[in-house]
Amino acid sequence: MSKIEIVEKSDPELVRFLDERIAEYNWQHWEVSQRLPLAVQLKNDQGEIIAGCSGRTFGNWLQINTLWVCESLRGQSIGKELLELMESQAVKRGCNRAILDTLNFQAEPFYRKLGYKTEWVQEDYPRTGCKFFMTKRLVE
Repeated sequence: MSKIEIVEKSDPELVRFLDERIAEYNWQHWEVSQRLPLAVQLKNDQGEIIAGCSGRTFGNWLQINTLWVCESLRGQSIGKELLELMESQAVKRGCNRAILDTLNFQAEPFYRKLGYKTEWVQEDYPRTGCKFFMTKRLVE
């Protein structure tokens, strides 16, 4: 007889298998058939990445996964430029909305200033902090 077992240490093969099964199911039911990666980067004269943003487009949505600017460049509008470039490219791909999440010690005021609206706050994350889930309408 089959037996359910607890797997304390994450098995990459199990995670990949489960992700693939869910993806198979989802693709059968979604009206959108592509998730396209999207990223922008800034390199210094030595070719080192000093800022970047990555995410993906999917149907109407741009999902921002990561936005990072090296500490010495923060406060110089580099992050704003990266984000605006991601948004404009997403609009060219047919997106009209963006979504992201950020932690309480990260960049919520930055995103708010650029037009993102907090939709939901996950409190007590992971214990005493919080995570902001934010969206922005890219096209009116």
